[in-house]
Amino acid sequence: MSGTNGSVARPDSEYDVLCDDVGTFLRRYTAEGGATAVTDTGLDGTTPYVPTGDVRRCEETAAASPAIDSTAQRQTGAGAVTVPAGARSVTVLVYAGAPTVAIGGGAPVPFPTGAAASWSVDRGGPAGEQLADAFVATGAAGDDFAVLTTREI
Repeated sequence: MSGTNGSVARPDSEYDVLCDDVGTFLRRYTAEGGATAVTDTGLDGTTPYVPTGDVRRCEETAAASPAIDSTAQRQTGAGAVTVPAGARSVTVLVYAGAPTVAIGGGAPVPFPTGAAASWSVDRGGPAGEQLADAFVATGAAGDDFAVLTTREI
């Protein structure tokens, strides 16, 4: 329109990708008329999101990743390998015989020659997952097996 002066007032929005104890989300800061509003959504920008636990920049989450301690224990003949609760992964490999594995104080289950079994969690770090039960692998004469573990330190 000829001869028209003025401006159109629009809110100013800025976005931040943040992380919490569950995952990644989008935070939108909108400033309009001197007031700032904060809206959290999924990464799609529309699904409402409620942060869980500490909110931080995702780079801080990566920097805070824990160190992982790994072990490999081999048992030949009679004896036991105990993995306390709190491991991130446990793997049992049977080379000979039929050692047993008991989980969390449960009944021992025989694992035959050639058996391999793994238990693990996929998310560690702050407030991360870990295996809640202890594992006890027990061998008798003629058994040969290995127990591999990972644990956050």
